[in-house]
Amino acid sequence: MTDSHDSINISEQVPLEMGHKRLDQVAAKLFPDYSRSRLQQWIKDGELTVDGAVFRPRDKLIGGEVLQINAFLEAQERWEAEDIELNIVYQDAHIIVINKPVGLVVHPGAGTPSGTLLNALLFHFPESATIPRAGIVHRLDKDTSGLMVVARTLAAQTSLAAQLQKRTMGREYYAVCMGVMTGGGTVDEPIGRHPTHRTKMAVAPEGLGKDAITHYRVEERYVNHTLIRCKLESGRTHQIRVHLSHIGYPLVGDPLYAGRSRLPKGVSAEVLAELKTFKRQALHAGHLELEHPDTGLMASWDVDIPEDMEQLIEILHQDVLEHGENDDDL
Repeated sequence: MTDSHDSINISEQVPLEMGHKRLDQVAAKLFPDYSRSRLQQWIKDGELTVDGAVFRPRDKLIGGEVLQINAFLEAQERWEAEDIELNIVYQDAHIIVINKPVGLVVHPGAGTPSGTLLNALLFHFPESATIPRAGIVHRLDKDTSGLMVVARTLAAQTSLAAQLQKRTMGREYYAVCMGVMTGGGTVDEPIGRHPTHRTKMAVAPEGLGKDAITHYRVEERYVNHTLIRCKLESGRTHQIRVHLSHIGYPLVGDPLYAGRSRLPKGVSAEVLAELKTFKRQALHAGHLELEHPDTGLMASWDVDIPEDMEQLIEILHQDVLEHGENDDDL
C-alpha cells in the first residue's frame, strides 16, 4: 500500500460492525485523511472499489469487504510556476510554514493572475500541483505579513482544514490601532459582504453573516494609538480589520476600514510623518500553533514583527516617552 504525492494505492477491510452502512459513509471512516467529497468522486469514477467491483456511493455494505483506492492525482490548478522567493520558517514531508511578506497575494484571482504565493509554491514544491489550491488552507491579506501553513499532501490538507473548522488552530496577530484602548475584550459579531461595496466586508445583521469571534488584549498604549494582540477563533475575510473598525479602533494604515484619515489633534511631527507614509494595515500574524498532521503533536512558531511595523511602533513608543500617555480615555 502506497500513498505518494501523485498516486494513491491503499486498501482497508470493512469491519463487520460497519455492515448495513452506505459505502461513502464507511469510506469516510476508513480513509479519514481524505475529504468526503473526494472519496465520493473516487467512488463515482471507479477509483474506489469494493472487492474489485464498482459500487455507487449510496450502496450498502455487509462487512468484510475490501475497499481499494487506486487513484492518480492530476494537477488541480492551471497556474504557472514562478520563481518567487519564499521565507520558509519550517518544512517537512507534510507541511510548510511560511513567513509571508507584505505585498504578496496568496492566491491568483481577478486582477492578480500571477506573482502569488500559489505560483511560488508550484515552483519550489512542484508536487503541490496535485493538491487543491497547491495545499493552501488559509489566507492572509496582501498587505498583512506573517505566518501561514501550507499542506504538502492531501492527508495533511484534510487535517489542517479540519483544525481550522474545529477552531483548534491557534493564530495570533499583532496590530496597531487608532485610539487608546482601556483594556482587552472580545468582538463576537457575524461578518458578511458589505451591502454596497463589494470589495469590503462588514458586520452583518443577525442571520445574514458568518459567525466571527476575535479576542484582543492590550500590549502597549501610546499617546493616540494602541498596540494589541489578537487571537482568532474563526477565520473570516478581513476579520480583524472589520471587527476593530466596528468597535471604533480601526487599524493604522487600513485603506478599506480606517475611513478618512483621522489624524489626532496635537500629534507630533515625527508621528505625523510616519502615519502619512505607512500605507498598509498595521497587522502581522506573529504566532501559529497547530497539531502536526502526521505526528499528532502540537507545534508552534513565532516570527518577529516586520521592519516597517517595528519602526511605526518605535516612533509611537518614543512619542510616549517625550509627551506622556494620553490619559483622556484611561
